[in-house]
Amino acid sequence: MIEQAQLKDDTDPKALACYGLLVRQSAAEPPTAPSDRMLLRFVDGRPVSSVTIDFLRWCSDRLAAAGKTALLLIWDNASWHISKAVRSWIRAHNRQVKQSQRGVRIVLCLLPSKSPWLNAIEPKWVHGKRAVVEPERLLTAHELADRVCAYYGCAHEPHLAQSQKAA
Repeated sequence: MIEQAQLKDDTDPKALACYGLLVRQSAAEPPTAPSDRMLLRFVDGRPVSSVTIDFLRWCSDRLAAAGKTALLLIWDNASWHISKAVRSWIRAHNRQVKQSQRGVRIVLCLLPSKSPWLNAIEPKWVHGKRAVVEPERLLTAHELADRVCAYYGCAHEPHLAQSQKAA
């Protein structure tokens, strides 16, 4: 692989973050149900707490529509995962789910520091990165997102927006 430099007049975002959720088939589901699948959302820029909350809200809505009642969220200690804003939102979300008896409860499990191999999504990311890379040229953000979504068999949803305050 050769490191590719971005042209100075390139209007493509300098960073493209991808949020992903690995949805595993549960033992209660029939064997004909789809096996592991990914829910993906991109954000032009870096991951921040406000975007993480938007992603969690989107995932909760998707999982609730699929009849799920809980999300076991296995996360590392990235600042946008463990921020006060994200933890407060999860607590408020779970209170609302409990009171209304509707929605998806989020159970947060933080990984020990420097142990990403304990998260089942990590091997999926490694294989995906290898499958979509273009060693000869720099891909545009849109090309990259399209390739990632095609590899994981999911729709390329509109990118999450980073608030101007966080940028």
